[in-house]
Amino acid sequence: MAYFTCFTGILIRELLRFWQQRSRLISALVRPLLWLVVFAAGFRAALGVAIIPPYETYITYEVYIVPGLAGVIMLFNGMQSSLSMVYDREMGSMKVLLTSPMPRSFLLVSKLLAGAFISTLQVYAFFAIAWLLDVQAEPIGYLVVLPALVLTALMLGALGLLLSSFIKQLENFAGVMNFVVFPMFFLSSALYPLWKMQESSEWLYQLCLFNPFTHAVELIRFAMYSQFNAQALAVTLGCTLAFIGLAIWGYDPKRGMVRRKVGG
Repeated sequence: MAYFTCFTGILIRELLRFWQQRSRLISALVRPLLWLVVFAAGFRAALGVAIIPPYETYITYEVYIVPGLAGVIMLFNGMQSSLSMVYDREMGSMKVLLTSPMPRSFLLVSKLLAGAFISTLQVYAFFAIAWLLDVQAEPIGYLVVLPALVLTALMLGALGLLLSSFIKQLENFAGVMNFVVFPMFFLSSALYPLWKMQESSEWLYQLCLFNPFTHAVELIRFAMYSQFNAQALAVTLGCTLAFIGLAIWGYDPKRGMVRRKVGG
C-alpha cells in the first residue's frame, strides 16, 4: 500500500501540474498540427499524393506523418519533464521527493510512468483533432498503437530524466533542446520515409537508423496499421531500459551526477 500511495501521489501531482499549465497542452498540439495542416502540402508535392511505406499500404502523406507527429508530442513532453526536474531541483521540491523513505529508483520510475500517462493523453487528443480534420487511420489502429505509445513515452521520458541529471541550471535547457530534440526530430522518419532519405544521402540515412527516435516512430507507425516491427520494438525497448538505468545512476548520490555536482 505504501508504494501504491506513493505512486498515486506522484501521478496526481503531475496531473495537477499539467492541468495548471494548460498552455503546455495547447503548445504540444499546435506544433504538430502546424506540420500536419500547413507544411504537409509542400511535402506532399515533393513526395507525391500517396507513398508506399514498408508495410505496403497506399496512404496520403498527412496520414503517414500522424505517427511521427505523435512521437514529436512525446519527444517535447519528455524534454518538458526534464525541465520540470531541473526546476524542482532549484526550488528544492525534488530534494523533498528523493529523501522520502521509498527507494529512489521507484520514485524516478513513478515519475516516468506519470509523465508517460500525460504524454499518451496528449497524443490521443492530437489523434482526435486529426480525425476531425479528416486525417484518419484504421479505427482498430488507435487501440493497437497504445502499447507502442506508452513504450515510446517511457523511452523519451527516461531520456529527458537522464538529461536532467546533467543540466545544472534552467538557462542551459534551451541549448539542450537545440542539441538533442531537433536533431532527433529531423534525423528520423517522422516527416519522410527512410527510403527517401536513403535516395538523398546514404550517410544521413545511416544517422537516421542510429537515431532511437526513428525506431520509436516506426514502432508507432506499424502498430497503427496492426503491423509488428520486431527491430523497432527491440531498439525502443533496449533504449528505454538503458536510459532508465543511466537516469537512476545519474540521480544516485553515491555514484551519479548528483554527487559530482555537490563535489564540484
